[in-house]
Parts: sequence; C-alpha cells; structure tokens
Amino acid sequence: MPGAEPVLAIRDLVVELPGPDGSPLRAIDGVDLTVGRGEIVGLAGESGSGKTMTALALLGLLPQGGTAAGQMLVEGDDVLKMTPRQVRDLRGNRVAMVFQDPMTSLHPMLSVGKQLTEHLRHHKKLDKRAANARAVELLTTVRIPDPERALGRYPHQFSGGMRQRIAIAIALACDPALLLADEPTTALDVTVQAGILRLLDRLRRENGLSVLIITHDLGVMSALADRVSVMYAGRIVESGPRADVLREPRHPYTRGLLDALPHPDGGNAALVPIVGSPPKLGQAPSGCAFHPRCPHAVAACAEERPNLLALTPTHAGACPIDPLAVTASKVGTP
Repeated sequence: MPGAEPVLAIRDLVVELPGPDGSPLRAIDGVDLTVGRGEIVGLAGESGSGKTMTALALLGLLPQGGTAAGQMLVEGDDVLKMTPRQVRDLRGNRVAMVFQDPMTSLHPMLSVGKQLTEHLRHHKKLDKRAANARAVELLTTVRIPDPERALGRYPHQFSGGMRQRIAIAIALACDPALLLADEPTTALDVTVQAGILRLLDRLRRENGLSVLIITHDLGVMSALADRVSVMYAGRIVESGPRADVLREPRHPYTRGLLDALPHPDGGNAALVPIVGSPPKLGQAPSGCAFHPRCPHAVAACAEERPNLLALTPTHAGACPIDPLAVTASKVGTP
C-alpha cells in the first residue's frame, strides 16, 4: 500500500507563459496534487489542459520566459526554491521522465549501451565496468531479450514497445523516487500498451516506485492508477480514488471523457463526443471554464468559478451539479 508521506506534493501551482505581446498568460492555475510512496497517480485531460506543463515545471523545463510559483515538494524539498544546478541534479536522478515517443527521447546516433552508461557515469559516478554491469541489469529488469547484445544496438533496431522499455530503463538508472510518465503508451498498439502498463505496475510493486502517469486515455487510468486527477484549462476539476472518479464521476467534464470512450459491450453504438474545443491559452471564459461545452450548464456557471470541494473524505469535484443525478433524473422522466 502507498505510504502516507508523499513523494511529490504540489501546492497552489501557478505557471505563466509569455503571450505574443510578452504579457503573461496563465497556463496552470492553482493546482494541488500529491503522489504517495509506491503510488501511481493519473493526471488526465485533453491536449492543452496543462498536464505536461505541470511535469515540465517540476523538472525546470518550462518554455523560455515561463515562470512557476507555489510549492513543488519532492521528498520535502521545494523544487521551486532550488538553484538551476540543484534542479539539474534532481532531473534524471530523484525525478525521471518517460516521454510519449521513445524515438524522439532516445538519441538515434548513440547505442543503447552508450545512452545508459553515460547516464550512470554522470549521475552515479560509476566506472565503465560498473556502468556496463548496471546497464545489463536495467535492461534485464525491463525484460529486453539478450541484454548484453542489446547494449550494442541502436534505437531504430528495436520495436516501438522495446524502445519504450529502454526509455524506462534509462529513467530508472539512478533509482528515482518519482517517475513521470507522459503518455507512455499512446504510440503503441493495444497488446504492447498492456505490456508497458504491467511493467510500470511491477516496478511499483517490486521497487516501491512512485509514478505520475499523464494521459488523455482513461482506459490507461482504469488499468493502472490508484488515484486520478482530471485537469481542464489549467485546473484540477475532479480528483479521487480511481473507482470513485471513473465509476461515479462528479464533474461533467469527467463524465464527458468517459462517455466519449467506446464501450466494450456497446456494439456499433455511436460515441458521444464532447462538443467544442478546450479554450486556448489566455482565452478561458469567465466562470467555469468548461461551461461553454457543458450539457448541464446554467446561467451561474458563466459567472462564478467553482472551487474544488470535498464530496467525500477522498473524492473532490469543482462543480455544484452532479452529472449522475442529472442523468438519473432524465432517465426517470416520463
């Protein structure tokens, strides 16, 4: 079970990016998020919701001119108060990241062994022999066949799933406390996706690894996450245990994401998309940012921005309207 002390604690995070005229535009607006030791937390939402920007702020990799305020505590140390050198030491060491496309995160001109051993020699100060031995051990951990031979091969010589496993091995090289996995299965077919998800879950169980998995795919969340937070327009709109959020969503946006998924027993039933598009950066509407797309919106939704409120001791939502109750009332209407 996850430990009580969080490995990651984000409090009131605000991220601003320079607009076309240089004025600051708010990309993240007051986000709170925790990841416990040995816990997998999912951060869900459409493209542009702020998921990846949250991770980049933690790694000190915001776009040029971007600023972050609030607190981002990794094992009690505030990343936002660290010097640039301290953040560089944190990155790839205590906090590691796996990106969506391993072909862009792995260097195409360097062998797998070179990429692994350079990482180990830089962060762990290992000599060549020890680094090679550790590299073989890491490839074995992520179940790369014939790891000794794999060290001499190049990324293009592996399948997409094997490349992602290699990227995970590099991320694990320095025994990080926290792994950020940004859409780690999007570019993979379904059976390969399942293998990567099983690998992440095994690493959590065997090594006590904490994982923040960033994805638009709620199917991934249902297979892996202990808790889920849903982001929209730079804010958390719902959070709670996986079963509560995915089975009894209390925000219309979460409900919409679930309704847009194909149902395994739905046959040829049409999907129900969320109408419209997320607001562009700096163009969020007044009140609740989701109200122009919300099927349950009322006049007050355009005037007042709801805060994230506790629905149960573990489940919170930022909407006064219960989409489950609305759906039930519609079903019962003569």
